[in-house]
Amino acid sequence: MRDIGLIGLMILITNVLVSYLGFKDRNFFQRFAFEIDPILIGKDFKRLITSGFLHVGWTHLLFNMITFYFFSYRLEALLGMANFLMIYFASLLGGNLLALFIHRNHPDYSAVGASGAVSGLIFASIALYPGMDIGLIFLPVYIPSWLFGLLFVLLSVYGIKAQNDNIGHDAHLGGGLVGMLVAIALYPQILSMNTVPILAVLIPASTFLFILAYRPELLYINVFRKKRGYHTLEDRYHTSRKNKEIELNELLEKIQKNGMESLTKREKERLRELSN
Repeated sequence: MRDIGLIGLMILITNVLVSYLGFKDRNFFQRFAFEIDPILIGKDFKRLITSGFLHVGWTHLLFNMITFYFFSYRLEALLGMANFLMIYFASLLGGNLLALFIHRNHPDYSAVGASGAVSGLIFASIALYPGMDIGLIFLPVYIPSWLFGLLFVLLSVYGIKAQNDNIGHDAHLGGGLVGMLVAIALYPQILSMNTVPILAVLIPASTFLFILAYRPELLYINVFRKKRGYHTLEDRYHTSRKNKEIELNELLEKIQKNGMESLTKREKERLRELSN
Protein backbone atom coordinates (compact mmCIF):
# COMPACT_ATOMS: atom_id res chain seq x y z
CA MET A 1 0.00 0.00 0.00
CA ARG A 2 1.52 3.30 -1.07
CA ASP A 3 1.83 6.18 1.35
CA ILE A 4 -0.11 9.42 1.04
CA GLY A 5 1.44 12.85 1.47
CA LEU A 6 0.57 15.16 4.35
CA ILE A 7 -1.44 17.59 2.21
CA GLY A 8 -3.15 14.71 0.44
CA LEU A 9 -4.12 13.20 3.80
CA MET A 10 -5.48 16.53 5.05
CA ILE A 11 -7.57 16.99 1.88
CA LEU A 12 -8.90 13.44 2.14
CA ILE A 13 -9.87 13.85 5.82
CA THR A 14 -11.50 17.22 5.12
CA ASN A 15 -13.57 15.70 2.31
CA VAL A 16 -14.76 12.89 4.56
CA LEU A 17 -15.62 15.17 7.50
CA VAL A 18 -17.39 17.87 5.46
CA SER A 19 -19.28 15.28 3.41
CA TYR A 20 -20.38 13.53 6.60
CA LEU A 21 -21.73 16.81 7.97
CA GLY A 22 -23.62 17.25 4.71
CA PHE A 23 -25.08 13.74 4.98
CA LYS A 24 -26.34 14.46 8.51
CA ASP A 25 -27.55 18.05 8.06
CA ARG A 26 -29.49 19.01 4.93
CA ASN A 27 -29.30 22.72 5.78
CA PHE A 28 -25.51 22.49 5.98
CA PHE A 29 -25.45 20.71 2.62
CA GLN A 30 -27.62 23.31 0.91
CA ARG A 31 -25.68 26.20 2.44
CA PHE A 32 -22.40 25.13 0.83
CA ALA A 33 -23.47 23.29 -2.36
CA PHE A 34 -22.88 24.67 -5.86
CA GLU A 35 -26.12 26.42 -6.85
CA ILE A 36 -26.50 28.90 -9.69
CA ASP A 37 -28.69 31.65 -8.21
CA PRO A 38 -27.01 31.85 -4.79
CA ILE A 39 -23.69 32.32 -6.62
CA LEU A 40 -24.76 34.67 -9.43
CA ILE A 41 -27.45 36.61 -7.57
CA GLY A 42 -26.41 36.21 -3.94
CA LYS A 43 -22.68 36.61 -4.73
CA ASP A 44 -22.01 33.61 -2.49
CA PHE A 45 -18.76 32.77 -4.25
CA LYS A 46 -17.46 30.53 -1.47
CA ARG A 47 -19.74 27.83 -2.89
CA LEU A 48 -17.33 27.50 -5.83
CA ILE A 49 -14.88 25.96 -3.34
CA THR A 50 -17.01 24.54 -0.53
CA SER A 51 -19.12 22.45 -2.91
CA GLY A 52 -15.97 20.51 -3.77
CA PHE A 53 -15.87 19.02 -0.28
CA LEU A 54 -19.49 17.83 -0.26
CA HIS A 55 -20.75 14.61 -1.85
CA VAL A 56 -24.22 13.20 -2.45
CA GLY A 57 -23.52 9.89 -0.72
CA TRP A 58 -20.91 7.45 0.51
CA THR A 59 -20.45 5.84 -2.93
CA HIS A 60 -19.81 9.22 -4.55
CA LEU A 61 -17.34 10.13 -1.80
CA LEU A 62 -15.58 6.75 -1.90
CA PHE A 63 -15.13 6.80 -5.67
CA ASN A 64 -13.61 10.29 -5.64
CA MET A 65 -11.35 9.61 -2.67
CA ILE A 66 -10.03 6.32 -4.06
CA THR A 67 -9.15 8.09 -7.32
CA PHE A 68 -7.64 10.97 -5.36
CA TYR A 69 -5.55 8.55 -3.28
CA PHE A 70 -3.99 6.83 -6.29
CA PHE A 71 -3.03 10.06 -8.04
CA SER A 72 -2.12 12.31 -5.11
CA TYR A 73 1.04 10.70 -3.73
CA ARG A 74 3.20 10.83 -6.86
CA LEU A 75 2.15 14.40 -7.61
CA GLU A 76 2.65 15.71 -4.10
CA ALA A 77 6.08 14.04 -3.89
CA LEU A 78 7.12 15.61 -7.21
CA LEU A 79 5.49 19.03 -6.94
CA GLY A 80 5.77 19.74 -3.24
CA MET A 81 2.96 20.79 -0.91
CA ALA A 82 2.38 24.32 -2.22
CA ASN A 83 2.27 23.40 -5.91
CA PHE A 84 0.13 20.35 -5.21
CA LEU A 85 -2.37 22.55 -3.37
CA MET A 86 -2.28 25.05 -6.24
CA ILE A 87 -3.23 22.38 -8.78
CA TYR A 88 -5.95 20.92 -6.55
CA PHE A 89 -7.74 24.18 -5.79
CA ALA A 90 -7.17 25.74 -9.21
CA SER A 91 -8.74 22.65 -10.80
CA LEU A 92 -11.64 22.69 -8.35
CA LEU A 93 -12.30 26.37 -9.06
CA GLY A 94 -11.77 26.03 -12.81
CA GLY A 95 -14.19 23.14 -13.08
CA ASN A 96 -16.90 24.96 -11.16
CA LEU A 97 -16.39 28.19 -13.12
CA LEU A 98 -16.93 26.30 -16.37
CA ALA A 99 -20.06 24.71 -14.91
CA LEU A 100 -21.26 28.16 -13.79
CA PHE A 101 -20.68 29.55 -17.28
CA ILE A 102 -22.46 26.69 -19.02
CA HIS A 103 -25.43 26.58 -16.63
CA ARG A 104 -25.82 30.30 -15.93
CA ASN A 105 -29.33 30.26 -17.43
CA HIS A 106 -30.34 27.15 -15.47
CA PRO A 107 -31.21 28.44 -11.97
CA ASP A 108 -32.22 24.98 -10.76
CA TYR A 109 -28.80 23.46 -11.50
CA SER A 110 -26.77 22.30 -8.50
CA ALA A 111 -23.70 20.13 -8.01
CA VAL A 112 -21.28 18.87 -5.38
CA GLY A 113 -18.15 16.75 -5.36
CA ALA A 114 -14.36 16.79 -5.65
CA SER A 115 -14.43 15.45 -9.21
CA GLY A 116 -13.17 18.67 -10.82
CA ALA A 117 -10.17 18.81 -8.48
CA VAL A 118 -9.46 15.09 -8.88
CA SER A 119 -9.70 15.44 -12.67
CA GLY A 120 -7.09 18.18 -12.43
CA LEU A 121 -4.72 15.82 -10.63
CA ILE A 122 -5.31 13.16 -13.28
CA PHE A 123 -4.59 15.55 -16.15
CA ALA A 124 -1.53 16.99 -14.40
CA SER A 125 -0.26 13.41 -14.11
CA ILE A 126 -0.94 12.88 -17.83
CA ALA A 127 1.12 15.97 -18.70
CA LEU A 128 3.99 14.90 -16.47
CA TYR A 129 3.84 11.14 -17.10
CA PRO A 130 2.16 10.55 -20.50
CA GLY A 131 3.50 7.00 -20.70
CA MET A 132 2.08 6.00 -17.34
CA ASP A 133 -0.49 3.21 -17.54
CA ILE A 134 -3.95 3.88 -16.11
CA GLY A 135 -6.30 1.04 -15.26
CA LEU A 136 -9.95 1.11 -16.23
CA ILE A 137 -12.28 0.60 -13.29
CA PHE A 138 -13.85 -2.87 -13.09
CA LEU A 139 -11.84 -4.00 -16.15
CA PRO A 140 -8.38 -5.65 -16.15
CA VAL A 141 -7.25 -3.26 -18.89
CA TYR A 142 -4.49 -0.67 -18.77
CA ILE A 143 -3.98 2.11 -21.33
CA PRO A 144 -1.40 4.91 -21.65
CA SER A 145 -2.36 7.98 -19.65
CA TRP A 146 -2.46 10.24 -22.74
CA LEU A 147 -5.02 7.92 -24.37
CA PHE A 148 -7.03 7.89 -21.16
CA GLY A 149 -6.98 11.71 -21.22
CA LEU A 150 -8.19 11.82 -24.82
CA LEU A 151 -11.02 9.37 -24.10
CA PHE A 152 -11.87 11.37 -20.97
CA VAL A 153 -12.17 14.57 -23.03
CA LEU A 154 -14.34 12.90 -25.68
CA LEU A 155 -16.61 11.40 -23.01
CA SER A 156 -16.92 14.78 -21.29
CA VAL A 157 -17.73 16.52 -24.57
CA TYR A 158 -20.41 13.94 -25.31
CA GLY A 159 -21.83 14.24 -21.79
CA ILE A 160 -22.02 18.04 -21.92
CA LYS A 161 -23.69 17.90 -25.32
CA ALA A 162 -26.15 15.12 -24.44
CA GLN A 163 -27.07 16.36 -20.93
CA ASN A 164 -28.83 13.07 -20.23
CA ASP A 165 -27.20 12.03 -16.95
CA ASN A 166 -26.40 13.47 -13.52
CA ILE A 167 -22.62 13.53 -13.99
CA GLY A 168 -20.88 16.92 -13.89
CA HIS A 169 -19.00 16.49 -17.16
CA ASP A 170 -18.39 20.23 -17.38
CA ALA A 171 -16.62 20.34 -14.02
CA HIS A 172 -14.60 17.26 -14.98
CA LEU A 173 -13.46 18.82 -18.26
CA GLY A 174 -12.79 22.27 -16.80
CA GLY A 175 -10.93 20.90 -13.80
CA GLY A 176 -8.88 18.53 -15.95
CA LEU A 177 -7.79 21.25 -18.37
CA VAL A 178 -6.86 23.65 -15.58
CA GLY A 179 -4.85 20.92 -13.85
CA MET A 180 -2.90 20.20 -17.03
CA LEU A 181 -2.28 23.90 -17.75
CA VAL A 182 -1.06 24.58 -14.21
CA ALA A 183 1.31 21.60 -14.43
CA ILE A 184 2.68 22.98 -17.72
CA ALA A 185 3.07 26.43 -16.16
CA LEU A 186 5.02 24.92 -13.26
CA TYR A 187 7.16 22.72 -15.50
CA PRO A 188 7.19 24.34 -18.98
CA GLN A 189 9.86 21.91 -20.19
CA ILE A 190 7.29 19.09 -20.29
CA LEU A 191 5.58 20.84 -23.20
CA SER A 192 8.62 20.16 -25.39
CA MET A 193 9.28 16.74 -23.87
CA ASN A 194 5.68 15.47 -24.10
CA THR A 195 4.35 17.62 -26.94
CA VAL A 196 2.26 15.06 -28.83
CA PRO A 197 0.46 13.51 -25.82
CA ILE A 198 -0.31 16.93 -24.34
CA LEU A 199 -1.63 18.34 -27.62
CA ALA A 200 -3.68 15.18 -28.18
CA VAL A 201 -5.63 16.16 -25.07
CA LEU A 202 -5.53 19.97 -25.25
CA ILE A 203 -6.50 20.49 -28.90
CA PRO A 204 -9.88 18.67 -28.89
CA ALA A 205 -10.77 20.05 -25.47
CA SER A 206 -9.84 23.63 -26.39
CA THR A 207 -11.65 23.38 -29.72
CA PHE A 208 -14.81 22.19 -28.01
CA LEU A 209 -14.70 25.00 -25.45
CA PHE A 210 -14.13 27.60 -28.19
CA ILE A 211 -17.15 26.35 -30.14
CA LEU A 212 -19.19 26.12 -26.95
CA ALA A 213 -18.43 29.75 -26.11
CA TYR A 214 -18.74 31.34 -29.53
CA ARG A 215 -20.74 29.00 -31.79
CA PRO A 216 -22.87 26.76 -29.56
CA GLU A 217 -25.44 26.34 -32.33
CA LEU A 218 -22.91 24.16 -34.17
CA LEU A 219 -23.23 21.62 -31.38
CA TYR A 220 -27.03 21.74 -31.27
CA ILE A 221 -26.70 22.53 -27.59
CA ASN A 222 -28.99 24.89 -25.72
CA VAL A 223 -26.96 25.58 -22.60
CA PHE A 224 -26.78 29.32 -23.34
CA ARG A 225 -30.43 29.72 -24.20
CA LYS A 226 -32.91 30.33 -21.46
CA LYS A 227 -35.25 27.42 -20.98
CA ARG A 228 -38.94 28.17 -21.38
CA GLY A 229 -40.31 29.74 -18.23
CA TYR A 230 -36.92 30.93 -16.93
CA HIS A 231 -36.44 34.59 -16.09
CA THR A 232 -33.51 36.84 -16.83
CA LEU A 233 -30.82 37.29 -14.20
CA GLU A 234 -32.32 40.68 -13.30
CA ASP A 235 -35.80 39.15 -12.93
CA ARG A 236 -34.39 36.38 -10.75
CA TYR A 237 -32.54 38.97 -8.63
CA HIS A 238 -35.71 40.94 -7.93
CA THR A 239 -37.69 37.75 -7.27
CA SER A 240 -35.03 36.51 -4.88
CA ARG A 241 -34.93 39.87 -3.10
CA LYS A 242 -38.72 39.94 -2.78
CA ASN A 243 -38.79 36.41 -1.37
CA LYS A 244 -36.15 37.37 1.19
CA GLU A 245 -38.19 40.40 2.23
CA ILE A 246 -41.26 38.21 2.70
CA GLU A 247 -39.26 35.69 4.74
CA LEU A 248 -37.75 38.45 6.90
CA ASN A 249 -41.16 40.02 7.53
CA GLU A 250 -42.55 36.65 8.60
CA LEU A 251 -39.72 36.19 11.11
CA LEU A 252 -40.14 39.74 12.47
CA GLU A 253 -43.88 39.20 12.81
CA LYS A 254 -43.25 36.01 14.78
CA ILE A 255 -40.87 37.90 17.09
CA GLN A 256 -43.43 40.68 17.59
CA LYS A 257 -46.14 38.19 18.54
CA ASN A 258 -44.19 35.64 20.59
CA GLY A 259 -40.81 37.18 21.37
CA MET A 260 -37.27 36.39 20.25
CA GLU A 261 -37.15 33.12 22.18
CA SER A 262 -39.92 31.69 20.01
CA LEU A 263 -37.48 31.39 17.10
CA THR A 264 -35.70 28.12 16.49
CA LYS A 265 -31.91 28.01 16.19
CA ARG A 266 -32.18 27.79 12.42
CA GLU A 267 -34.64 30.72 12.30
CA LYS A 268 -32.24 32.86 14.35
CA GLU A 269 -29.42 32.02 11.94
CA ARG A 270 -31.66 32.84 9.01
CA LEU A 271 -32.67 36.15 10.62
CA ARG A 272 -29.00 37.14 10.89
CA GLU A 273 -28.42 36.17 7.24
CA LEU A 274 -31.41 38.18 6.01
CA SER A 275 -30.53 41.20 8.15
CA ASN A 276 -27.03 41.54 6.65
